[in-house]
Amino acid sequence: MALDELYREVILDHYRNPRRKGTLDGDHIHAEGQNPSCGDEFSLDLRVEDDVISDAAIQGIGCSISQASGSMMAEALVGKSLDEAAEMTRLFKQMMGIDEGDNPVDPDRPGAVLGDLEALQGVRKFPVRVKCADLPWTTLESAVQSLEAAAG
Repeated sequence: MALDELYREVILDHYRNPRRKGTLDGDHIHAEGQNPSCGDEFSLDLRVEDDVISDAAIQGIGCSISQASGSMMAEALVGKSLDEAAEMTRLFKQMMGIDEGDNPVDPDRPGAVLGDLEALQGVRKFPVRVKCADLPWTTLESAVQSLEAAAG
């Protein structure tokens, strides 16, 4: 099986069987994002305890890329510190060609830190679809910003 085919299967699996789908009860942060160019919508609930993401839940409507990206992201976030989540965001955005940053990485080898998320690297060949893959990540950034604003 070719790598592209394997990656396509990973994306379709996360789209058809999204991980952590739903909402969180109790104390949590909530953020919503939209991609106005295509209408995709994504919402994220995070429970953060002692600067560690202890739970995550997602909901959304849209294309396979945005929804699979959100599923993979939510799965990868649980158990990570907020600093680790920020590093994952940086690596993901670099892999997608969105942000070069101060500490660039080879976009073809973002590292084991991204796991299944590496399946989305082929999307960068289609610039119009990069926003789809990035929607959950911009929603994550909004959630973290609201948490930081609340902490003052």
